[in-house]
Amino acid sequence: MSSLSVPGAVIDFDLRGQDATGPAVVQLHGLTSSRARDRTLGLDLGRGLAMDGTRDGAPRVLRYDARGHGLSSGRLVADDYRWDRLADDLLLLLDHVFPGESVHGVGPSMGTGTLLHAATVAPARFDGLTLVVPPTAWETRRQQASTYEAGARLIEDHGIAAFVALGDAALPPPAAAGAPRTVPDVAEALLPTVLRGAATADFPERAAIAALSVPTLVLAWTDDPSHPLSTAEELHALLPCSELVVAATSDEIEEWPELLAAHVTPGAS
Repeated sequence: MSSLSVPGAVIDFDLRGQDATGPAVVQLHGLTSSRARDRTLGLDLGRGLAMDGTRDGAPRVLRYDARGHGLSSGRLVADDYRWDRLADDLLLLLDHVFPGESVHGVGPSMGTGTLLHAATVAPARFDGLTLVVPPTAWETRRQQASTYEAGARLIEDHGIAAFVALGDAALPPPAAAGAPRTVPDVAEALLPTVLRGAATADFPERAAIAALSVPTLVLAWTDDPSHPLSTAEELHALLPCSELVVAATSDEIEEWPELLAAHVTPGAS
């Protein structure tokens, strides 16, 4: 594993297939998660990509932990965890690992928000997007922000165990039923700040998203108020070159790595 210093943080990352000659892919994760936690949850969609560096055209996959998550450091500044700020980190990391190249970006929830901000700021940087379980945005974001603030206060008043217990009591979406139990991969002292930063985060303006011409795959699931199908449907309607796939069962989630692989390397056998 490697790291990159960015303003206010050190980003920990790894690069798989670095000797390959195929497309460059960057894989993000969701709020309170990490690349290790996403692997446990079955959200490491890059596992469907060929990683044989000796094969012509095999992809190179960059995975990293967002600031304050996993093995990356962060500071007690809520604004650091807005999606537009995380997009700055992403673009610096791409300059470091894939200088001058366009990449395919894939990421769930917070990762989707980060990718949209990065792509609207630097559209030439991306030749494809896979947006996974898009979160609340625009009109639906306000209620979610209240939830994050309440979670931050709960941790400060009663500790992270109370926050985890609250999450354990929530009914998961049908497609995520049976997923292993995990806990946030963010330090307890930092987690309230991370949540408050997420509370102020939102997607770019609709017009900026509609101007993106990059081929986009939107992967969504049903019955999840934090990741409502309405967001995925609106992104699909806004993005001129998009496809929407909706999962209602865990078996359908298992198809997502293959869908990503087909999107990254169309026509590959």
